[in-house]
Amino acid sequence: MQEETARSAIDTFISAFNASDDSYVTALLSQALTSDVVFWGPLGRSEGIAAVERFVLDIRHHPAGTGTMVRCSAVDMPDEWARYQWVFTTPDGGPRLAGTDVVHLRRSLIDQVIVFAGEIEPIAS
Repeated sequence: MQEETARSAIDTFISAFNASDDSYVTALLSQALTSDVVFWGPLGRSEGIAAVERFVLDIRHHPAGTGTMVRCSAVDMPDEWARYQWVFTTPDGGPRLAGTDVVHLRRSLIDQVIVFAGEIEPIAS
């Protein structure tokens, strides 16, 4: 049950990247995130849904065109923390980025997001 709740919040969060119109982004984020969400992204730490919305809109307005964000793994959830893998692809074979997010849930909503973008290099032998 707990994993299903996490999966629902995560999938709603991801759906904000794929909304049919920018005007739907805030509503989708509000269904998935707490109002005081802490977001650790590529540019550092920010707080609140408005900060996450700016990040999502920046991704949606990618110079290569509006891309697609998808969860490409199961949701792994030990206790109140969850992780999943995602991939973002721009149209017409443009840039592709993959990563892993780690989220913390409080009362069925995500209150912390840590974004790990890109692949982790293997240890050189």
